[in-house]
Amino acid sequence: MTVLTAGATAGAATAAATVEFRGLRRRFGTTTALDGLDLTVAPGELLALLGPSGCGKTTALRMLAGFEHPDSGAVLVDGKDITGVPAHRRDAGMVFQSYSLFPHLSVLDNIAFGLRMRKVAKAERRRTAGELLDLVGLGDKGDRFPHQLSGGQQQRIALARALALRPRVLLLDEPLSALDAKVRLTLRDEIRRIQQELGITTLFVTHDQEEALSMADRVAVMRAGRLEQCAPPAELYGRPATAFVAEFVGTMSRVPGYLDGSTVEVLGRRLPVDGETPAGARDVDVLVRPEDVRIAADGARSARVVATAFLGATTRLTVRLADATEVKADLPTHEAAAFAAGDAVTVTLRERPVLVAAR
Repeated sequence: MTVLTAGATAGAATAAATVEFRGLRRRFGTTTALDGLDLTVAPGELLALLGPSGCGKTTALRMLAGFEHPDSGAVLVDGKDITGVPAHRRDAGMVFQSYSLFPHLSVLDNIAFGLRMRKVAKAERRRTAGELLDLVGLGDKGDRFPHQLSGGQQQRIALARALALRPRVLLLDEPLSALDAKVRLTLRDEIRRIQQELGITTLFVTHDQEEALSMADRVAVMRAGRLEQCAPPAELYGRPATAFVAEFVGTMSRVPGYLDGSTVEVLGRRLPVDGETPAGARDVDVLVRPEDVRIAADGARSARVVATAFLGATTRLTVRLADATEVKADLPTHEAAAFAAGDAVTVTLRERPVLVAAR
């Protein structure tokens, strides 16, 4: 594993690696954790593995780290098969949810621990650890102990420790899930800044869609050990490949519709269908984003506002249709002010292709 040399700095990037998962399969008893995962992470890319609990994302990360081994398939770094390489010989740094700092060591010594294990000279260890402390914004905390730091500060130290050996791949296993909301927002920006500054290939596991969409170059959505879609955040949100991705990423309402060839009749409109249609189905659910729903005052009482939620620049209305279906609609807050719970409204959809799913 590469270490910092006298001529290097903590902020200097090593050559970014390409990571490949080829046909990874793994079962734990009767549970299939990975079912033929194929995925490539480009050099210097931050790729988020996103999905519900048990979808296989952490298993994939641990296989890259060397903590788990596939029943079949291979893990490659820059085209070299490392599937059988022990964890300590893989050029990867890992940050866990639980920080995993040594409580009896100072912050500086925690960061320098890996360098000490590799017999790097004391002066060089301290210089490197000090540079990394500056990189994560904690340059004045070197003599503190972990219990004297906040959770967010401890996670920054864990990140610095993972970077101390200049790994070619950085692995982040839900590193923000134990932190409160405000600290998470700050730290995710810091992690992204550091990752881009170093240009290090990074795999980030999370179940938080907002986290994934805001941080990653691409997001890989997983379900039951399989890859549903891997795409940049805007594409994933705007053009989800499957109904599962559409409903897992962002808010989505299901509205009854009638499928007619490549179009669907819904809420008085005929819209083109985007993607596959359920075989043999005519009665389907149309998947609708809140920003694609249009609301107008309606004395005919075809639908009714049942709730409003202030979201800052936008307000989300929940509207109940005549058939009791509930639809979410996001309006600019100044427009939403014209509506209140109990108001009768008309609901229409924006003219754009829609996804449909079997009812």
